[in-house]
Amino acid sequence: MIQYENISRNYGRKEAVKRLDLTVRPGELLAFLGPNGAGKTTTIKMTVGLLRPGTGTVRVCGIDVSSHPREAAGRLGYVPDQPYLYEKLTGREFLQFIVDMRGMDRSLAQERISQQIEAFSLDEFIDDLTERYSHGMKQRVVFASALLHSPDVLIVDEPMVGLDPKSMRMVKDLLRDQAAQGTTVLMSTHTLDVVEEIADRIGILDRGELLFLGTLKELKQRLPAEDASLERLYLDMTG
Repeated sequence: MIQYENISRNYGRKEAVKRLDLTVRPGELLAFLGPNGAGKTTTIKMTVGLLRPGTGTVRVCGIDVSSHPREAAGRLGYVPDQPYLYEKLTGREFLQFIVDMRGMDRSLAQERISQQIEAFSLDEFIDDLTERYSHGMKQRVVFASALLHSPDVLIVDEPMVGLDPKSMRMVKDLLRDQAAQGTTVLMSTHTLDVVEEIADRIGILDRGELLFLGTLKELKQRLPAEDASLERLYLDMTG
């Protein structure tokens, strides 16, 4: 579970996130929508401990992220908007680095690495240097690394950018499967059709404020329109 308790964050005079109160429940896939600069990535960075809230508290599985960052990090997996890897490592060496950094039991770690290689169909390139990987290959390895420790919370920022249709299908199925297993999933994206297909609830942010939180059906009821597509509703709400 993720709890945002009246959190705010400023960059100089700009208020990037304004008094956000929100709970993302276990087994729920919540999608953040919003234009560039809406506060989505800032919120995600506060969730994973890369930024501190100016005010308020972020809790992951009941753990205050600011006060206990290492304990909170142990409960979550994070896929950033850019899949950064160590280019002089192979994919397998990168996964091994992640399990070593997390202090996972060796026998369990090797089992989990093998499971993720199979789950993400990494066999063909996992022993090549990551500097040779395409964007989609890097993204699959980063997803695998985020799931090695079976996190209770999965955070993904723009997961579909640069993916081919087959990889997009894999990621959509993965996110739904994680939620079905009880994982709390928070996704930030601009890909509206993905949100329509897999999200349980939608949070629409604009200029740091949460304008809407609810299901697609509830959004359509709030903004009745002849064209009730998510795109039309989203554009109407964010101006």
